[in-house]
Amino acid sequence: MLMLGFAGFLGLLKIVLMALAAFGLVDAALRREDAFRAADKQNKVFWLIILSIALVVSYLFSLLSILPIAGLVGSIVYIVDVRPALRQVSGGSGWGRRRGSSSDGPYGPYNGGR
Repeated sequence: MLMLGFAGFLGLLKIVLMALAAFGLVDAALRREDAFRAADKQNKVFWLIILSIALVVSYLFSLLSILPIAGLVGSIVYIVDVRPALRQVSGGSGWGRRRGSSSDGPYGPYNGGR
């Protein structure tokens, strides 16, 4: 009975690891390539490969091995370090963001004192 509960817990933990890797992978795929360079992070292809490997490894291997833990570390690094830097460089999340002209300020268009 105890092993059944432990297996259920490991199953839920495996789903969480896969969700983190999938979220990071989708987010990295939607970001622009130049944002990675502007944020002084590794390039987009690097993060797509790391997060893809993390997703596949978390699906294929048991959580008691080292590979899913390494994939978790890669996913956490992307979500905690790279994603906020990309959001800061690109000016927001990119989902439903209002696109204005380059002369727009934080409270509307800048009219130059007119």
